[in-house]
Amino acid sequence: MDSANQIGMTHSMPTPAEPLKIGTRGSPLALAQAYETRSRLSAAFSLPEEAFEIVVIKTTGDKVLDRPLKEIGGKGLFTREIEEALLSGGIDIAVHSMKDMPTLQPEGLILDTYLPREDTRDAFITFAEGGLADLPQGATVGSSSLRRRAQLLNKRPDLQVVEFRGNLQTRLKKLNDGVARGTFLAMAGLNRLKMDEVPRVPIEAEDMLSAVAQGAIGIERRTDDPRAQEMLAAIHDVPTGHRLAAERSFLLKLDGSCETPIAGLAILEGDQLWLRGEILRPDGSESISGEIRGAIADAAALGSELASELLSRAPADFFSWR
Repeated sequence: MDSANQIGMTHSMPTPAEPLKIGTRGSPLALAQAYETRSRLSAAFSLPEEAFEIVVIKTTGDKVLDRPLKEIGGKGLFTREIEEALLSGGIDIAVHSMKDMPTLQPEGLILDTYLPREDTRDAFITFAEGGLADLPQGATVGSSSLRRRAQLLNKRPDLQVVEFRGNLQTRLKKLNDGVARGTFLAMAGLNRLKMDEVPRVPIEAEDMLSAVAQGAIGIERRTDDPRAQEMLAAIHDVPTGHRLAAERSFLLKLDGSCETPIAGLAILEGDQLWLRGEILRPDGSESISGEIRGAIADAAALGSELASELLSRAPADFFSWR
């Protein structure tokens, strides 16, 4: 076989006749992430886009839009059906928003490929004048994120926070219909969808620390698929991997889920890593935050250490609402 049709002379390349199947959710943002993955693989191996097939899989989180995530099961809601398809061989790789991903993968699956990270900040979206700081007393704000709700109420207990589920387009319609004065979206999503027309005010990390792994795309594969392993290694972004190693270790130690308001952000500074973290009560009545610096090589250990430090400062009843 010609070497141009092989990877490292060991595995056959996908072809339009036998494409590599990329599993994804069907929202516009999820599809944009899948297309980016396809484009990077296509470029890395000089393959036509037809050598990759996008397979849309509807998850429980996409089907149930009228209830808070914590009531219907947490993070696995956006991954379970996709991972089942991956394990059964219905797809070859799965593309995920990393902030939706549980910290542990099902047996037989591994998540070790990340694309270059986008803007990690939250954005405040409103059709009214001004930003988050300009909200009038008692204003209504929409958000489905337990973290954002808790952070907002921690700073502005006077605000009314209502549930806002659905994709970006759905939330913008609710805003336009006057359900709330403002809402939040990730800057990364707005950038990936090239939605420059959406009025947004970026929120700096000092004012609202982002969700763990926000702005990062992860690609999951079967542990027994060497072809997928070799192909994905070619598009893996190492700096993003280091940052997520710290953030996801922090989350794992805290047993993070959609029921737990947790924020975390790692930044690389030369050969050092700076990790900030925050845990909150869901009603925003209390926030505990901290930071840690250390060698990039110790990223995962730093995440665990910061989590332990925050937990040691939390009152005994801090997680009693679980």
